[in-house]
Amino acid sequence: MSTHERHNRRKTLIGFVSSKMGDKSVKVTVPYKTPHPLYHKVINRKTVLHVHDEKNEAKVGDKIEIMETRPISRLKRWRLIRVVEAAVGLDLVAVTENDVAASVPTKTTKSNEAVKA
Repeated sequence: MSTHERHNRRKTLIGFVSSKMGDKSVKVTVPYKTPHPLYHKVINRKTVLHVHDEKNEAKVGDKIEIMETRPISRLKRWRLIRVVEAAVGLDLVAVTENDVAASVPTKTTKSNEAVKA
């Protein structure tokens, strides 16, 4: 049996990157639906997997394909194959406390404006 045939027996899943944990690591959420055993209503479930991203190409919100692999670390048992669909419009910008204080009126700012007027 060649190595290519052994690789083809590994599971592949498609999920969404929910978190970037550090260098070469991402958390992927794989959603699935299952019927309730008694009431037969369809329930939305999810599995969170720790994935190895060798080239740091996945971003939060991307839809990616992952493959089962040997244990890479304590939790990582999956690796990134490809980015199926890149996230659109998720440019995250850090907000400082001064920005929030300037945009949200508080009791102190209202009373200070009344004293100045």
